[in-house]
Amino acid sequence: MANYDQFTKTISLEKYGIKNATINYQLSPQELHNIVIEKGQGVETSSGALAINTGEFTGRSPKDRFIVKDDVTKDRVWWGPVNIPFDPEAFEKLYNKVSNYLSSKELYVRDCYGCADKDYQTNIRVITEYAWSNQFAYNMFLRPTEEELEHFTPEWTVINAPGFKANPQEDGTRQHNFAILDFTRKIALIGGTGYTGEIKKGIFSALNFMLPVFKETLPMHCSANVGKDGDTAIFFGLSGTGKTTLSTDPNRSLIGDDEHGWTKDNKVFNFEGGCYAKVIDLSREHEPEIYDAIKKGAILENVILDAAGHVDFADTSITENTRVSYPIDHIENIQLPSIGKDVKNVFFLTADAFGVLPPISKLTPSQAAYHFISGYTAKVAGTEAGVIEPEPSFSACFGAPFMPLHPAKYAEMLSEKMITSGVNVWLVNTGWTGGPYGVGTRMKLKYTRAMINAALNGDLGLYTYDKYHIHSVFGVAQPRECPGVPSSVLSPRTTWNNDESYYTTAFKLTNAFRENFKKFEAHCSEEIRRGGPQRYAF
Repeated sequence: MANYDQFTKTISLEKYGIKNATINYQLSPQELHNIVIEKGQGVETSSGALAINTGEFTGRSPKDRFIVKDDVTKDRVWWGPVNIPFDPEAFEKLYNKVSNYLSSKELYVRDCYGCADKDYQTNIRVITEYAWSNQFAYNMFLRPTEEELEHFTPEWTVINAPGFKANPQEDGTRQHNFAILDFTRKIALIGGTGYTGEIKKGIFSALNFMLPVFKETLPMHCSANVGKDGDTAIFFGLSGTGKTTLSTDPNRSLIGDDEHGWTKDNKVFNFEGGCYAKVIDLSREHEPEIYDAIKKGAILENVILDAAGHVDFADTSITENTRVSYPIDHIENIQLPSIGKDVKNVFFLTADAFGVLPPISKLTPSQAAYHFISGYTAKVAGTEAGVIEPEPSFSACFGAPFMPLHPAKYAEMLSEKMITSGVNVWLVNTGWTGGPYGVGTRMKLKYTRAMINAALNGDLGLYTYDKYHIHSVFGVAQPRECPGVPSSVLSPRTTWNNDESYYTTAFKLTNAFRENFKKFEAHCSEEIRRGGPQRYAF
């Protein structure tokens, strides 16, 4: 156990190979905030939040994420471009280099945990080179009490050294930055990048392996909230689909905005103790809960400030991936503890830039598994170099970069939960209507909210022909009526006013689905394979 004195707050890191370091243990957010300002590593904004620049990397680097291939992982992990194997001996050598680099430095150590449900709690020690990385860990992980710290034994350790740069020729990395998981030693080793998201995603990836393999629990890249009657709703979605916005609802209590587990007894628990939200074009008018959460204790990343410390949320001159982290209690309407029961509705959010998917449709269990494995959204022109028209983008289980097992494993668990618990699964298009990107318009947020509220309230009726129309291309059931939404909006074909163009584009997207799914077919049941679009153009 750590050498921890509750009153002097001292700790030894020698068992990690880190020697003669000056240790700042379990500092408060205010203490860390002050250190960042004093060291000139960040500034305070007009709202009191801390603003920092993560340096060279302003997002994750998926090609530099590795998993040590050993007896624990070799026959379980789905190896490939997402889960890249790393040699155990190379890891040991690199780990020793990092621990030597951190020795004799001033470091910041935090004990915290993941998983709000005590039956699944995972104790975590985070060792960071920078004070603001440690404050990020305070915001994002769950915070133990003083009493819990007295008997705290870490299970996983995150070692974060942004200033250390690997030598690819010597160290086995692709370039100088890396994020490596070792499931035998239970270490997440991060170097060469200051992007804080690597810290939380390292632990998320670890839980995505451990929970299904050892705990019969489905890990999910999703947000979740609870209604006044105790019903839980889950929101899956990739970046830009509205996952955080739509789950942060003044009429429902937020469980969490990004990472959850769904247990075999139908409970949903948050992995985290905070939120990590994109802030591009943020406004109080459209996202008041998130806007008002940006206060003392929050950390803004890679934003632009004016001379008075006001943030220009529209300025993307550093990156479009501007972010804020804050403890979940910065949101007023939250569920405490961060656990929900009685899952009733699951929403798959997609920003369809082709404008052909219905704004909301109900999925069968096989369709849900298929769309879960597919994890579809779309890139639009201008967001990446070379993208001049909408392009389909697929990320298995709506979180492929963090899923160590084959996507079919997670999809089968979801399908089983749908059947046993009777949950409704909805595909929601928060993207374009009336035509593709550049021709049509983005779906109005008020309509999407109305459709989700109708699904939550049971206003969309039973799955019958009178209430639903089966889409002729995608095979999904789209409701004919929805309170607060014009009937014409519910039919994407109707909004185009050009059937030939609509169907040409719809078939183009179904072919993209089919092509993407080829790499999963051998691992999927016939039932799941039949959940995809059944009509294709050639």
